[in-house]
Amino acid sequence: MTPHALNGLDWLRPDLLGSTKLVGVMGWPVGHSVSPPMHNAAFRHLGLDWAYVPLPVLPAEMPEAVSGLRALGFVGANATVPHKRMLYDLVDELTPAARAIGAANTLYIRSEGLLGHNTDAAGFSRALREADMPPEGCHALVLGAGGAARAVVYALASSAASVTILNRTPKKAEALAHAMSFEASAYIEAGSLDRETLARLSAHVDLVVNTTPLGMWPHVERSPWPEELLFPREASCYDLVYNPRRTQLLRQAQLAGAAISDGLGMLVHQGAEAFELWTQKRAPVDIMRAACEAVLEP
Repeated sequence: MTPHALNGLDWLRPDLLGSTKLVGVMGWPVGHSVSPPMHNAAFRHLGLDWAYVPLPVLPAEMPEAVSGLRALGFVGANATVPHKRMLYDLVDELTPAARAIGAANTLYIRSEGLLGHNTDAAGFSRALREADMPPEGCHALVLGAGGAARAVVYALASSAASVTILNRTPKKAEALAHAMSFEASAYIEAGSLDRETLARLSAHVDLVVNTTPLGMWPHVERSPWPEELLFPREASCYDLVYNPRRTQLLRQAQLAGAAISDGLGMLVHQGAEAFELWTQKRAPVDIMRAACEAVLEP
């Protein structure tokens, strides 16, 4: 996100009171996050005296930061790169999704202890259906094997999709495939993210999901799909990158005639699930999406 994209930080609350309930996002860096305007727009829309703040936290300071949030009376927080795995290890209890994925991106601070949840998988599943890309029974190529890929593979496997994880370091893809093999209804394999493998598999794929940072601002010219290889026309393409909205990968897929979707839907829906966990109220998804669109580059 470019500096002007936050529109002068006009999403900040000037009227915070002692009664205001606080949540936020922990990351390093965290200044690029669009979660504060997204959540604060939802709070305003529902008339809630809540505020969501950016929380820059160095990795080495995460244990103290989590303890500090509890001491300061925060209701909860989100964790973004590079803190999702560390938050997983710092809570008292994990939801089934967080335990299966091996990472927590949402903290809920309760009197009985700290609950770690992962909203990424549910957010991805909802975004796929919203984009008319239902995962049930499809053959999906997941590009990348990092933290985001874990949630994506879990969501796909839970929907009985067959999944091939491709990564430039095949051993990392193999480790992820092994970790996700608990989903007995799904077939998960791994391979190398290279031109030869993509060319061999592209004729038999229904969905391609990019979980790598390739194409993300400021390196918008990069793509995990080789320029000389035509994207499969019959496949759908979902790119987790949402800044910019139209990545080089999505351009390649669209040029081939494939259905495409950027990662804004996943961002909004994973945020909505965290919002509902904290507030116990239905998230105004359309309001949250509009707030994100207002601060993101077209």
